[in-house]
Amino acid sequence: MSTGIDRSALLERFERNRARSRELFSMIPDASYQQRPIPLRHPIVFYDGHLPAFSVNTLAKKGHGLEGVDAALEELFERGIDPGSPNEADAATITRWPSREAVAEYGCTADALVRRLLAEAPLQRRDRPAMIRGEAACNILEHEPMHHETLLYIFHALDPSRKQMPPRELATARPGPDRGMIAIPPGRARLGAARDEIPFGWDNEFEALEIDVGAFEIAARNVTNGDYLEFVGAGGYRDAKWWTEEGWRWVRESGVEHPHFWIRRDGAWRWRGMRGEIDLPAGWPVWVTHAEAAAYAKWKGLRLPTEAEYHRAAYGDPSGKERLHPWGDDEPDERHGNFDFRSWDPVAAGSFPEGASAWGVDDLVGNGWEWTSTPFAPLPGFRPMASYPQYSAEFFDGAHYVLKGASPATSRELVRRSFRNWFRPAYPWVWASFRCARG
Repeated sequence: MSTGIDRSALLERFERNRARSRELFSMIPDASYQQRPIPLRHPIVFYDGHLPAFSVNTLAKKGHGLEGVDAALEELFERGIDPGSPNEADAATITRWPSREAVAEYGCTADALVRRLLAEAPLQRRDRPAMIRGEAACNILEHEPMHHETLLYIFHALDPSRKQMPPRELATARPGPDRGMIAIPPGRARLGAARDEIPFGWDNEFEALEIDVGAFEIAARNVTNGDYLEFVGAGGYRDAKWWTEEGWRWVRESGVEHPHFWIRRDGAWRWRGMRGEIDLPAGWPVWVTHAEAAAYAKWKGLRLPTEAEYHRAAYGDPSGKERLHPWGDDEPDERHGNFDFRSWDPVAAGSFPEGASAWGVDDLVGNGWEWTSTPFAPLPGFRPMASYPQYSAEFFDGAHYVLKGASPATSRELVRRSFRNWFRPAYPWVWASFRCARG
């Protein structure tokens, strides 16, 4: 970050993050607090302790060289897991966690320390690598809302009777006509960012890379539940020719026959919503794994776009310049898409015409992350960040794919052009959509 750090703005953001954390955890009764709704993640209790512990480990310990609050808890809650199978997850997690009361007590003490450091201590220190350009302080303020999204994935997998989720739905206008496949002329796409270009970025966002992108076509809208239902009805999950070798192995071993968020009940398709089941909304974007998205695209004679093609479709402009966001340079707000925790569910594809790109491509930000065909890998000039060196480097393994855009549970602070998300190709719980491309 530049020298002009606004301490009051950082403190306000810290308090806002912690307030949202308290709000989210208040939706989980004691009986569900230590449950593990997603078998490839830690139980809910871990995240309640991880958020304050991460801030202490990052800002107090790595940033300022302090001892912290509780060394044992800060080690226990240091990092999450990303195993390839439930068996690996069982081996990585522990069976006995602290009580809710103990975690709350630790959180209060940790918050007080972090709050004091943000209010009074130096935010930039040249003698501490994690504090250069205010990295550690900015790190913890982006890390917490990222885990708010993780929490909502986990809460989504929890039975409605085991949580207390208040209504949170968007009222939107009826979408206009779908423009089908949109031709994007050849041009250049700029991935990532220069280190002095944005106040803060994660290490995988640097350095900026310009790529020549050939002409291609891309769907104006995400594939919907109604579209995907045709693939399911045509026996797509029973025919290996549509799937990669890895994807077909997942289908056979898991027994999956349809998207995770769908339920077949009494001969009808239903949507597994955050607060309970509803009739399958045909116009909503389908949320699927990368394996499912790639199989559908192949069935249609199409493919998934690359990360560079996503950038060209989202930020390119007929003038040859690039936009800050798909809609232009205005800051993200409620006109532009379904993000920033405004809803627990998607809305109909094409519901935000003011968020369309220069080419007329809808919903490139919000309503579900978008799978690309690009394996998650470093950009030229990558170097691990001092405040969190493990953040990206351990996932440059060819086993994760880049997602772009945002979901309903993505904080608006993360809605930036250079931000890159990634998941394993058979991870079914992420709120991830896709669209098809060709050419």
